[in-house]
Amino acid sequence: MAVISICIITKNEAQKLKKCLHALEKSGAEIVVTDTGSTDDTVEIARQYTDSVYYFEWCNDFAAARNFAASKAQNDIILMVDTDEYLTCADWKSVYDMLDNHRGEVGRIRRINYFTRGNDGNVYSEYVNRLYDRRLFRYEGAIHEQIVPAEGEAYDTFEVELVFDHWGYEGTPEEIEAKTNRNIVLLTAEYERNSEDAYVLYQLGKSYYMKGDYDSAYEWFAKATAIDLDIRLEYVVDLIISYGYAMINSGRQEEALGMEGLMQDLGDVAEYDFLMGLIYMKNMLFAEAVDMFLEATQKNDCQMEGVNSYKAFYNVGAIYECCGDIEKALEYYRMCGSYSKALERIELLK
Repeated sequence: MAVISICIITKNEAQKLKKCLHALEKSGAEIVVTDTGSTDDTVEIARQYTDSVYYFEWCNDFAAARNFAASKAQNDIILMVDTDEYLTCADWKSVYDMLDNHRGEVGRIRRINYFTRGNDGNVYSEYVNRLYDRRLFRYEGAIHEQIVPAEGEAYDTFEVELVFDHWGYEGTPEEIEAKTNRNIVLLTAEYERNSEDAYVLYQLGKSYYMKGDYDSAYEWFAKATAIDLDIRLEYVVDLIISYGYAMINSGRQEEALGMEGLMQDLGDVAEYDFLMGLIYMKNMLFAEAVDMFLEATQKNDCQMEGVNSYKAFYNVGAIYECCGDIEKALEYYRMCGSYSKALERIELLK
């Protein structure tokens, strides 16, 4: 049976690391922590949980740091975990069974991202590649690094019974600004090496979007979508959705109507229906907006919590309220359950 080593790279994240390691204690796996230059208690915290603590001289390359950490593990099967990811649910027997049945493939953990934008809390669920055999795979990319095959061939993936909460998108405005500025510097260097890498362009757009620079985000997303893309790739769908939000938030709502042309490709994606509802709403096409929000609620699955339920119903209620139909507005607000914004409107309208 394969044996797993859990690898973490970290810097100046003592309290986050403590929470991360505490959640991993019961895994029974070897834990390898690689520090890239901490000046706080990070290293001391790491040594409370593992003897496998190493130092890597930071060289502005996350892939190099991850590959170094993996090289220090006693086992070939690596589970890469970030310091701000906290294991909340695990079926280790199932994980090991799947490893035996999926040799030569990459395992995907489920990550639930929590972040606040404006006054609205958001929960975004995704699967990310993290479990791999270091003899067959390695990390590549200075920033937003990806697992790639050592021989350069395509590979299959499988989902494992590991769920992590991720709080990396949260923080003070100053922390978010510092993080996004760091990412932009590294991504810009990647772009200068290969200006046709759509994934790098996408990540640049995401970085500018995170710091609230929607005009710059729009420009980078536009460059990415100008490249011939495979709509089946997960990041491509998120790229398109993010591009639409960048248009809305940068005052390009009329241009965003062009997203209608993607109905055939993305019509089964709840996030797309919800986005189109917002675009129609911004263009005062209220009947069309209501139709798209309600279409989103017909989808069983979504990544962004609420777009196929309470957030869509809330926007329908807001449209009816703006149009003066208070009874209809209250009907849809009540369909939002415990959503705080809807409860506020119900209280005010009563």
